[in-house]
This record gives sequence, C-alpha cells and structure tokens, in this order.
Amino acid sequence: MKRLRAAVSLANVVVIGAQWGDEGKGKITDLLSRSANVVVRYQGGVNAGHTIVVDDKVLKLHLIPSGILYPDTVCLIGSGTVVDPKVMIGELDMLAENGIAVDGLRLASTAHVTMPYHRLLDQAMEQQRGDRRIGTTGRGIGPTYADKSQRNGIRIIDILDEARLRDRLAGPLAEKNETLQKLYGLEPLDFEVVVAEYVAYGQRLAPHVVDCTRTIHEAARARQNILFEGAQGTLLDLDHGTYPYVTSSNPVSGGACIGAGVGPTLIDRVIGVAKAYTTRVGEGPFPTELEGSLNDHLCDRGGEYGTTTGRRRRCGWFDGVIGRYAVEVNGLDCLAITKLDVLDELDEIQVCVAYELDGQRIEHFPSSAEDFARCQPIFETLPGWQTSTADCRTLEDLPPTAMSYLRFLAELMEVPIAIVSLGADRDQTIVVEDPIHGPKRALLSR
Repeated sequence: MKRLRAAVSLANVVVIGAQWGDEGKGKITDLLSRSANVVVRYQGGVNAGHTIVVDDKVLKLHLIPSGILYPDTVCLIGSGTVVDPKVMIGELDMLAENGIAVDGLRLASTAHVTMPYHRLLDQAMEQQRGDRRIGTTGRGIGPTYADKSQRNGIRIIDILDEARLRDRLAGPLAEKNETLQKLYGLEPLDFEVVVAEYVAYGQRLAPHVVDCTRTIHEAARARQNILFEGAQGTLLDLDHGTYPYVTSSNPVSGGACIGAGVGPTLIDRVIGVAKAYTTRVGEGPFPTELEGSLNDHLCDRGGEYGTTTGRRRRCGWFDGVIGRYAVEVNGLDCLAITKLDVLDELDEIQVCVAYELDGQRIEHFPSSAEDFARCQPIFETLPGWQTSTADCRTLEDLPPTAMSYLRFLAELMEVPIAIVSLGADRDQTIVVEDPIHGPKRALLSR
C-alpha cells in the first residue's frame, strides 16, 4: 500500500477531531505536515493539547502546531485562537531545548490574549457550579472568548505597545477586580504588575507576530499547501456539540474559515480523526461509556490521560451515531482511525450503531443534552483479533478480524478510512490511500 511521501501535493486540507477531542490529531497532523508549506491552528487555546513522539522524545504542545517539527514549514496560530503568552513562551523554550527551530512560527496580531483574570474567573465559576460543573480545564479559555464576544478583550497587537495596553486594560481590569473581590472573595490584580508582565510577553513574541489573513492568502496565491488544524473535537463544538458540556469555540471544519480568515472555496478536503473506541474528558453525557475492568483496560493501554490537565479520560465503545454526525457536520472526505492497537487483547468488541430513546430506536444525534443523557446504546458485537497489530505496516499485515472491524466502521460512518494508526510512534501507521487526492471511496469503504 502507498506511504504518504513529502512529494505528495497536499492542497488545502482541514484536519478535525470526529469525537470529543483527544483522538490523536497531533500524530495525524504531524504525518500530513510533511507535505505542508503552512500549518494553521484556527481555534481554541491552551485547553487543547497533543503529544508527539519523535526519536523516543515525548513532546507535549498546547498552542504551537506540530508542524513546527519540520524546519521548512510555517506554523501559524490564527485569529480564532486565544493565546496565553506565558504558556506559548514556555513551549518555545521547550522546543529550543530539544533542538527544534522555531523560526517558522507565526502568531496572528488579532488573536485574543488570555489574561490572569480569565484564569481566576474560569476556576472560580467552575467551583461555584458545584454538581453542575462543565469540566473546564480552568485555563481561562471561556472567559477569554466571552470578553472577545463582548468586545472587551485584549489582543496580541495590544501587548506589543505599552501605551495601547494601558488604555485597553484599564476598564476591563477594574471590572474584573470588582467581580473577583465582591462575587468570589478573591484578591484583586495589580494593574502595574499585569502591564509589566504582558508588555514583556509582547516583546518576546513580537518577532513572530503577523497579519494572519494576509499571510494565509499570500501562501494560497503562491500555490503553497495549507493544512488547517482544529483543536478539541466535533462534539465539543460550541454550536454543534453536546451543549453546555462543550468548549467555547468552533472545532468543526467550518471554524477553519472563520478562525483563519479564509473562504470555504479555499478548502479542498476535510479529514476526520477518530479513535477505534471513544473517549471524553470532563462532564457530560456519554452513551457508550464503560465502567470497571474494561474501562480500566482501555484507559491503561491507551494512555488515556489528558495532555493539558492530566485528567483520566472516560472510555467507551466506538459510537457510530456521533461518528455519522461528525461526517455530516464537517463534510468529511475520509477518516484516520487511531489507536487500533489498544483493542488488540479483546476477545470481542462492541460498536454502537443506534440509540434507544424513550422506547424508540433513533439513528441521529439528539440536539438536547437531556435527551442525549437518556439515550441507551444499541450495540453490534464483533469478534476481536487477540494478537498484536503494533508492528503492522500494511493492510495485509493486519489480522482478518481487525480488517473486518475497520470495514464495519467505514460502512457505518459511510466514509472511507485512509489512515490507520497503531501506536504513538511516527512509523506505526498504515496509509491506505493518499488521504488528500485519493478516491472518495478508498479500500476501506463501503
């Protein structure tokens, strides 16, 4: 079977998570970045995270795209992201310590900045919710996006100039200090301390700051290949996910247009990433969630602990209902299935093909969180293969029952599978077809 080579033309591609995030997008983005001239992160903040394993080194990134590992690739953090400068500078330092050049990093001047009061408010609000908590990371993402929507935010361009920052910050900080003190009983933040800290961040980041939209369109006019990288996953989308247990931005493929500043005609293909099972972190309904030894087995074998928070992920069987929904809402052209090897030891595997809601079979994702919480999964049981797939490098290497499982998923979701990942290392990957220009119905399809 074909291996993706650097010579393959990428065109302009969006890579998104087809579940609740944590699907292994970092590895797939790393794979596709070999052919990209520009990689764009278009939404989210340090609440996202992905882990890349390179030459036995484990690199954890939250803001900087994994394309930074390729010295000739431009990595752009777009206008739709929210940026914590302290975390970003820490990532720059970590990459430099590992001998990875960061000259190719670009940061949108119009991206909004997560301020210290955003983190304090996020944590205080989540604590106040008690049993109704959402399960945020406490990193200030929601309050940052809220200020952006209220036209009260601080942008990267503001921290590049002290006078501008003082003018922009005076009103918001006074308002936030009053809220912190009177509503949550917290100490106020010192205006001068905040200004000094963020001006210093601005000075450090200034060499990387660009006009996001112009940079992308110049690359497009030069016929360069652009890869748009989403954070989190489809079911965490603010408008299309399991609201209110969602993030504060739009991880779906359409979010790439808004967050990067491009029109939909610039996008050539959309690739979805899904685990061979399902996980979610934080609160909210999860119909296929497992308990006991099976949950522990998937969690331990899959290393299911959040890159950002270290929280243990909730594990369950593959959910074809949310999978089909992800195909529709993103317009997926093909899938990358990750962590197939985690299922290697199981004698049988279940797949959710529909739900039962109030005695009725439904095959669609309900828009109400309350209805979704009452959904009972309807499973089909498939045989396991009970042998290691970690060293498989072609489809022919896979056990027949593993191939049957992948074909079942492709038929259930009505979209071809183009990539199969069998471990964390770069080479533990089978590329079934060129996921960019391959046929709409690849080998693992209906």
